Amino acid sequence: MLFSSKRRMFCSTVFLATAMICVFAGSLAFSQTPYQVVDHWKIGGNGSYDYLVNDPTAHLLYVTHHTRVEIVDTITGKAVGAITDLKNAHGVALDTDGKFGYISDGLSNDVLVFDRHTFKTVTTVATGTNPDGIVFDPLTKTVWAFNGKTNNATVIDTATNKVVATIALPGKPEFPVSDGKGSVYDNLESINSIVRLDVNTKKVTATWKLANCEAPTGLALDGKGRRLFAVCDNDKMDIVDADTGKEIGTVAIGDSPDAVRFSATRHLAFSSNGSGTLTIIDAANGYKVIENLPTPKGSATLAYDEATDRVFLAMAKYGPPPAPGKKSHHPGGEIVPDSFAVLVVGRK
Repeated sequence: MLFSSKRRMFCSTVFLATAMICVFAGSLAFSQTPYQVVDHWKIGGNGSYDYLVNDPTAHLLYVTHHTRVEIVDTITGKAVGAITDLKNAHGVALDTDGKFGYISDGLSNDVLVFDRHTFKTVTTVATGTNPDGIVFDPLTKTVWAFNGKTNNATVIDTATNKVVATIALPGKPEFPVSDGKGSVYDNLESINSIVRLDVNTKKVTATWKLANCEAPTGLALDGKGRRLFAVCDNDKMDIVDADTGKEIGTVAIGDSPDAVRFSATRHLAFSSNGSGTLTIIDAANGYKVIENLPTPKGSATLAYDEATDRVFLAMAKYGPPPAPGKKSHHPGGEIVPDSFAVLVVGRK
């Protein structure tokens, strides 16, 4: 039977609409695929570990590992180098030119500057006592090291590798972020607050009390949405307006969080919790938890790669809990020698 032109048009429209619905449903289903452990990169060696930072252009992951920083190829998962002769590495900051990196060495009370092509040490710059959190500010091309025992921040001019300012803080600093537009933010663990600093005047411009957060550690920023994400010791994530300091919301996360990252493309916040979970929060739809992925105990720090949508967590195996009365550096027992690794989380 021959179709009339109107019927042919109707059928074509219905077919096209149905096909579009199917494609949209498929895309939606893909976007909601849960995260899972997709790889495990063994590094080995001994000692504690702290923060990680991803270099997406060079496909390299820098992982602080006690007296060294491990450098891992994120395509192959193989270690390609290490920066050594550190006393207790905490964090790594990378410049935006792809030339230099900066490591906060807590026990040396300095920042080590290294060449990102050769991984060789360029120089060291003295800071306050126990530099911990560290960030590169692209607007002023300065590095900000936050000193945990002297409650201040050391600002380093990367053109000269000289200290240009030391800024007193009203509490013990933790992890910092830069918005690239004139402000650096940092959690103040001892007074449950976030401090905002002006990168040009190098002065504190605001201190915001976090009513729902105890001992904030990790901090992330949604630059476009102007939201800060602080993870706290009372198993909470606090969402704060980056311009006014107003608390927008609070979300339950896992125990003992230490780091948080934000995906600008997918509007997700990731909290790594030392108790053994990775909490993933939808920041586009009411800040709801969409997944609590089980992870090895102690995996409390992470880095995120926006291009591949992968999370990297530092991890190790732990021995049995210490006997009553015996001291241990770790609540769950000492780190098992040669068990250090990077856990890779993504979507299949």
